Amino acid sequence: MRTQVGIVGAGPAGLMLSHLLHLAGIESIIIEDRSREYCENRVRAGLMENWVARMLIDTGVGERLQREAMVHDGIFIVFNGEAHKLDFRELVNKHVYIYDQKEVVTDLIAKRLADGGQILFEVEDSSVHDFDGKHPKIRFKHGGRAQEIECDFIAGCDGFHGVCRPSLPRRSWRGYDRIYPFAWLGILSDSPPPEKELIYAYHQDGFALYSMRGPHLSRLYLQVTPDEDIASWPNDRIWEELTTRLAGVRTLEQGKILQKGVTPMRSYVTEPMQYGRMFLAGDAAHIVPPTGAKGMNLAMADVRVLARAFEHFYRKGEGDGLDAYSATALRRVWKGQRFSYWMTSMLHRYGGDYAEFDMKRQLAELDYVTSSRAAAVSLAENYAGLPID
Repeated sequence: MRTQVGIVGAGPAGLMLSHLLHLAGIESIIIEDRSREYCENRVRAGLMENWVARMLIDTGVGERLQREAMVHDGIFIVFNGEAHKLDFRELVNKHVYIYDQKEVVTDLIAKRLADGGQILFEVEDSSVHDFDGKHPKIRFKHGGRAQEIECDFIAGCDGFHGVCRPSLPRRSWRGYDRIYPFAWLGILSDSPPPEKELIYAYHQDGFALYSMRGPHLSRLYLQVTPDEDIASWPNDRIWEELTTRLAGVRTLEQGKILQKGVTPMRSYVTEPMQYGRMFLAGDAAHIVPPTGAKGMNLAMADVRVLARAFEHFYRKGEGDGLDAYSATALRRVWKGQRFSYWMTSMLHRYGGDYAEFDMKRQLAELDYVTSSRAAAVSLAENYAGLPID
């Protein structure tokens, strides 16, 4: 097979890149090791920055989003038994959308296939080759047959555990890593959320987040230790702790727990995000703790930059945009990391010798954020999405 851009990974980054390239008249082929059903049903983050929703709508993939997404004008921060509303519409004249990542993936897959795009699901033994020259290749097995895609460029959108980043020459890149001393125990519950917008709760027993996947489906999280045994958290204990950390400021309705799991938290950034004719985007290049809700949004920012650089190359024969891709994308990536780290360190309880000092410091910062307009504007601007251009 032959194409202009070979894309590894059919997550939001790879699918959106392929869609944007199609609109610019650039050919691409996507390969994915999972099934279409798996990709369309994997529950992930659901918060979308304002500009991402607009990009989906403006490029013709937002019909269902406009009909089904929940529009949020802000968030609540709970501490000391009180709920404080940060109104993004009033602070920065923006809102955010709650629309599950699997729905974004479902919409993009349908659109790419309707437009004649090629997506090869359930491939095996994928590998990338010759990306330091002019004719990169992607090799894999599909339907039991060994196959190869020759392309002008490779886009590695295959996630943190994919094949693209590890295939780069080891001395050509560096990984910046931070492991956090806590994890999230998350549940998906068949019950209405306690508030129409997200609640971030700081409590002496640990952080809790009250989110949703719809008006009758709650996504709820508890701060736990990274080595937490899920077996030690029966449903009754989860509901008791979620109720306690909500501090009585809202009523939490219990429902059937549909999913349950523990997710460790870390930050990671690859620099640079490119080598030769291979470019990394999304989780293949960076991951963030979920507190700031930046994962999918940073991935979308990456491919927006990369698609424009490819368009510039194919229309004008100039590679300056591709040369600058990593530096351009990393400016936003590190701002996303900064905000995610700040939200995480402000809201999670730390242990150790300085636990009481940290608690007093965090309460002071929460008080400042919810009482100072300047501080609230800063949080709202970052949360709803920094300017994209």
